[in-house]
Amino acid sequence: MVEALVTAGVAVASAGVVYVMAAARVVNQYERGVVFRLGRLKSSVRGPGFTMIVPFVDRLRKVNLQIVTMPVPAQDGITRDNVTVRVDAVIYFKVVDAADAVVQVEDYRFAVSQMAQTSLRSIIGKSDLDDLLSNREKLNQGLELMIDSPAIGWGVQIDRVEIKDVSLPEAMKRSMARQAEADRERRARVINADAELQASKKLAEAAGVMAEQPAALQLRLLQTVVAVAAEKNSTLVLPFPVELLRFLERAQQPLPPKETGPAPTKTGQD
Repeated sequence: MVEALVTAGVAVASAGVVYVMAAARVVNQYERGVVFRLGRLKSSVRGPGFTMIVPFVDRLRKVNLQIVTMPVPAQDGITRDNVTVRVDAVIYFKVVDAADAVVQVEDYRFAVSQMAQTSLRSIIGKSDLDDLLSNREKLNQGLELMIDSPAIGWGVQIDRVEIKDVSLPEAMKRSMARQAEADRERRARVINADAELQASKKLAEAAGVMAEQPAALQLRLLQTVVAVAAEKNSTLVLPFPVELLRFLERAQQPLPPKETGPAPTKTGQD
């Protein structure tokens, strides 16, 4: 009798151990457990820690709540100004409702990836090339809104969408390089012209001062001679003032002949 009781107790204990092992589940801190009982969703979502289910009746599915970083494959498209580009992006999202992520969509990762690719192609067609290159923050916000609208019903929240790279054809790159070079050349010419204008104004002021003080012109001539001689050249260029050349030119001109009147006549008695 005792042996039968011991055997029954061991059998019950073994069955209890097997039941506990089959029913015991551990949910990590970053996960939530969605329970289906005979195919129907249980209203309560299991939190992190140790939990129990009914073996062969309940089915526990764990859903990760961590932020997922998903690259969006590069998409080819034509911008609004008819330029062919290739754009890739990255999307950050997380599950906020574990039950909806399991029930409302078959595979929320695949659904978010396909929606991101479709939205990226739509953004390319609605934008100009200049917006893709210089106004990415606004495009990122628009892309995030386009993806987040359907994702809310899937229990998924879009945290951020970033456009990583915009690839242009080689012909377009060369055209943009020529445009940038022409713009820089234009600005250089404007700067040179402005410098010439300022220099001409200063030279006009200096000429006015030298006109009032003729000795200043001679001092300037001597400064020029010193500057040229400092280079230790074998040839010394000595500039002459224009006024000096004009003076020499006038000095070489012959004097005009003097006017002679009629000879005076003598009157008197012989």
